[in-house]
Amino acid sequence: MTYNRGRISIQVCLGGYSFKIETQDGRRSSGWLSPDHIFTAPEFQSRYDEVEVSLFTPKCTLVPGHFFDASVARSLLSEVVPLDENDAVEHVTIPGSEDVLIFSRTIGETLSKVIADTVLMADGNRARVLPELYFILRTLPSVPEYNRIVASYADGYLHLAVSQGKTLQLCNVFEAADFTTAEYFIFLVMKRLQLNPEISTIYFRTPLDDTQEMSLYRYFKDVVQI
Repeated sequence: MTYNRGRISIQVCLGGYSFKIETQDGRRSSGWLSPDHIFTAPEFQSRYDEVEVSLFTPKCTLVPGHFFDASVARSLLSEVVPLDENDAVEHVTIPGSEDVLIFSRTIGETLSKVIADTVLMADGNRARVLPELYFILRTLPSVPEYNRIVASYADGYLHLAVSQGKTLQLCNVFEAADFTTAEYFIFLVMKRLQLNPEISTIYFRTPLDDTQEMSLYRYFKDVVQI
């Protein structure tokens, strides 16, 4: 087991996973990979200062902290998404705000747990598996623009958050069978918030292929993969 000074961010969906590694030597991304590579991936044989494991669960909702009561978290989430009886419900506070993200990681996969148990931090602790929407919301304040648009797309779902300055305007997960449908929801949100794509930059946390990136460039001032 080796030790790398830096951070590894791993995104997990039903179809596989991707990771980004940031160290003093630079930054690199893997693109989407199939699950059968996790036990042989050399990057997963190291420990890191920081480990992030993101799961693409559509079962989540954001509530203001002053309205949140842990005893009714399941009820609040069930008002937004259908839950099965055995779905475990968790919650996490968004850094820098009082908002609370309520979520369930029960989506019929085990890959996220396997990865969290395999890729450890330098002290031997495991990272908590959190929803992709959590990391999107955490990323928003670091976007160097007034209109901040951060998205991810995987498993037929678009995860999207938009803020203007420090004011969160939208945070949602849209069911989108393909990337064209995901774009439809992005532009629908832009229209409703009266934001002009031609003067806006969209930030994607998930890998984009050349076709997806060029399609977005037809409308946006810039497309940044983070």
